[in-house]
Order: sequence, then C-alpha cells, then structure tokens
Amino acid sequence: MPNRTATILTTALAPLIWGSTYLVTTEFLPPDRPFTAALIRVLPAGLLLLAWTRRIPKRSEWVTVIFLGFLNIGFFQAMLFVAAYRLPGGLVAVLSSTQTLMVLVFTWLIGKTMPPKAAWVWSAAGVLGIALLVLSPQARYDGTGILAALAGAAAMALGVYLSKHRRTSLPVLAFTGWQLFIGGLFLLPAALLAEPRLESLSPANIGGYLYLCLFGAVLAYVLFFRGIAKLSPAAVSSLGLLSPVSAFILGWLFLGQGMDAKSLAGFALVLVSIFGVQRAVMKKVGLFLQECPFQNNQPIFFIQNRTLRKYVIFTAVQFLQNQLSADNNHPQFKS
Repeated sequence: MPNRTATILTTALAPLIWGSTYLVTTEFLPPDRPFTAALIRVLPAGLLLLAWTRRIPKRSEWVTVIFLGFLNIGFFQAMLFVAAYRLPGGLVAVLSSTQTLMVLVFTWLIGKTMPPKAAWVWSAAGVLGIALLVLSPQARYDGTGILAALAGAAAMALGVYLSKHRRTSLPVLAFTGWQLFIGGLFLLPAALLAEPRLESLSPANIGGYLYLCLFGAVLAYVLFFRGIAKLSPAAVSSLGLLSPVSAFILGWLFLGQGMDAKSLAGFALVLVSIFGVQRAVMKKVGLFLQECPFQNNQPIFFIQNRTLRKYVIFTAVQFLQNQLSADNNHPQFKS
C-alpha cells in the first residue's frame, strides 16, 4: 500500500504540471500559435528521450507504438487546441474531464469487464466538480468545439487503456520518448501549414518553451506513463482532474482570477471524487489479493511448480473476471 500511495502521488504530479502550462502559455509564449507550442513541447522532448535511451521497438510493436503516439499525443493535442480556439477554457475542462468515464466504457467494451458501480458514480461526480470549479454561466457553445473536446478526451481515454493492456518491451523512458516523437510528427504539418513562422524570441519566450518541453512533456509524461504501468487506467485517468484544478489555483494566485463558494465546492468535490475512484478500484484489487490462492504466501511467479503456477494464474484470472462483473455486494465493500 505505501508503494501504491507513492505511485499515485508521483503520477499526480503530471496533471499538476499540465495545469501550469495554461499560465506559461498565456504569460510567456507568443500568441496565436497553439500548434507550434504543442510541437515545440513534444517533438524535442521525444528526441531527447530517444537519444538518452537509444531503444527501438521490436518489429511486432511498431503498429502499437505508432497508434498510441497518435492517440495520446498527436490527435489528442490537435483536438485540444481546436476546442480551445472555439470554446471557453472552463467548458473545455469540463468536457475533457469525461475522460475517466470513457476509460470505464472502454474497460467494459474492450476488456469485457464491468467496472465497480462506485467508480462510475465518482467519475461523474468529478465532472460535476470541474463544472462547479471552472464553468461560467456565460459560456458559449460551439458544436465543432464540443465534438473536438470530446474526441480528444476519447482518444486519450483509449490511449490510456491500450497503454496499459498493449504493453511493449520498451522501458518507460523509451516508451515515452517514442510517444512524444511520433505525436510530434503528427503535429508537424499542422504547425507548418496552419500558423505563421516564429519571429525573434524573447528570453521569456525561450524560457516558456523550455518549461513546456522539459517539465510539461519530458517529466510529466514519464511520470504519467510510469503510473499507467503500475496503476489501473481508471485510477490514472481520474488523476487528470487535477489539471484544471491546478490551472484554476495558479490563475487565482498569479492572474487575479476570482474564487467563490461555488469554486471551493467544486474543488472539494474533485478531490473527493479522485479519492472515491481510487478506493473503488482498490476494493476490487484488495478482494482479489485477499482471496486469490497463493502457495505459502508467495507471489504467483515465485511458485516453482509450473503446473501449479498455471493453475493459480488461471484461477486468479477467473476470480478477477467474476468480481469485476459482479455487483459490489461483498461484505468487504460495506462500511
């Protein structure tokens, strides 16, 4: 449990850093160049990690790596910026916060396992919390912008799910590097064709781009993909709610943005919803660890007898599938 808590806390740093990029973008970067900012953020970061790790995927893994780079970075970033151009930031945050619900949907449709009912409830509560925190009554609605925001959330949700269940032989640093590099290649045509070239850059511009690259991409995505490798997709996705929370708090501290009782209520609801999703997911895992058969309390892969090890793994998988598809009526689930 302490290791899991440490993993959750380090993974949570990623969305907290991403929340700071709004402040950096608006205060330090040249205006009206979102695709250029996204490109400079991810492509050099990917090249840096690839130069450091010097690892390439196996031939059978290229399709997976390219597809995940497109989903997690390229398409997601493009849709995010299209939505940001057409919708208020608060509405984009609300629509993007549906990502956890979409991860649960993909777990159900692709994984053929029904997530706990509590995870659905708390995920929906998180969307409500973000709405209370950042949504303005004067928000304007644009159909294309709404579709772009939802498409981006769906792409990231599918990318998170597949990153967990379509694992490659690459270590986290190399896997992150390829994701960023491939996503940057998808963003390159949009940045070159849709936006004017950058003129001379000020020291503030250079510092902003360096922050986005080193912290907003290299550090944040390494922590994010490391979290995916160790936690469930729903648990990781729910932490993404911290991104608009971070952006709101930084805006209040440094940009003079207002905070009222409704915002505080939304802030509290978001934190409670994240805890609720983590707890709902861990109940399933805890019940599995409690009742799954072990030999002398040894982990499955330390059991020497091959036949027994296969039996234990088969029994464990059957147990987990049954528990994930059952209602949460186990006595352990009741307070």
